[in-house]
Amino acid sequence: MGNYAATFFSHYDALIFFNFLKERGETAKLIPVPRKVSASCGTCVAFEISLESDIDFGGHEIEAVYLETSSGFSKIWDSEN
Repeated sequence: MGNYAATFFSHYDALIFFNFLKERGETAKLIPVPRKVSASCGTCVAFEISLESDIDFGGHEIEAVYLETSSGFSKIWDSEN
């Protein structure tokens, strides 16, 4: 399991992804974007999933996904990939 934070282009996009995760039974919460992570809107979704999860980040309006590490956050996916 890993702790992740997804950033979005709008608050609406964050809410859609949050609801998507909750419907799948995943642990997720809406939080302010951490200071170490820049984003277009001030809301992100913090969530916990296993590495084997089949979530398609490209299927949502996500700006970037970060893995929380002991030293902060490491970008693992962005919309430009």
